[in-house]
Amino acid sequence: MSILNKKKNLASNDKTIIVGGGCFWGVEAYFQRLKGVTYTEVGYANGNIENPTYEQVCSGEASHVEAVYIKYDNTITLTKILEHLFRIIDPYSVNKQGGDIGIQYRTGVYYVDEEDLLEIMKFIKDFEKKHERKTAVEVKPLYNYYEAEAYHQKYLDKHVGGYCHVDLNLLRKEEMK
Repeated sequence: MSILNKKKNLASNDKTIIVGGGCFWGVEAYFQRLKGVTYTEVGYANGNIENPTYEQVCSGEASHVEAVYIKYDNTITLTKILEHLFRIIDPYSVNKQGGDIGIQYRTGVYYVDEEDLLEIMKFIKDFEKKHERKTAVEVKPLYNYYEAEAYHQKYLDKHVGGYCHVDLNLLRKEEMK
């Protein structure tokens, strides 16, 4: 079991993936509604300092990506999670999603379990082949993750109508919890 799984103290049969898809508010709002996702949390991943603040991430002092920690059960596959990620992002955009620009808005898939790497790489290779274009989505092991401040968690639930580059209507009725 990974350190993250122990930290979150969630069901041991659930799997973990961390994704970056631009501003984390909309990405979390989308995934928390998806069948098979058992837990979401926004945070900062794969950056240069410990316990960064939102201000440090936004200013560029911290090099973290705004990320969403996703736990999911066996009713959904990692490939399906990736299909949903690619549905809501522009996979060709570098350090930009919607109106948000900066390294913290880069897109990525950060794996905890080494065994997930093959499935992630196969998905991206198949996607690039189908679209005949290389993506800008980074794939890296998760080397650090810090939970974002409480006011960012479930932000769009608390601020209905808040800015979001993610179109939550892309989630089909049959895919929703």
